[in-house]
Amino acid sequence: MTGHRIYSTSFASVYPLYVAKAERKGRTKAEVDSIICWLTGHSGQTLRDELERKTSFETFFAGAPRMNPDRSLITGMVCGVRVEEIEEPTMREIRYLDKLIDELAKGKAMEKILRKSLG
Repeated sequence: MTGHRIYSTSFASVYPLYVAKAERKGRTKAEVDSIICWLTGHSGQTLRDELERKTSFETFFAGAPRMNPDRSLITGMVCGVRVEEIEEPTMREIRYLDKLIDELAKGKAMEKILRKSLG
């Protein structure tokens, strides 16, 4: 595989870290799940199915039911990189999710995290 090692990492192995980060800041697993479902188009059940399968990040995003078209409204820095400037599609999707989880942990309201275009 020529991609970054995160691509082959199981989404299920990182998911508990997203939940723990949110919960440390007084947020909930349900909010993390809402963010993931908003971003990917998964339902609660299909998200659980992917976690049980231990799907890789690459497969998780490639097989997402419907990536949210409003995800392009996600901007800002994650890991010292502007998410809107990441050219590699899979890495950009991963960083979009990282950014949304960061916003949740920082106390941002869900209505603001789950962006909506005006059109």
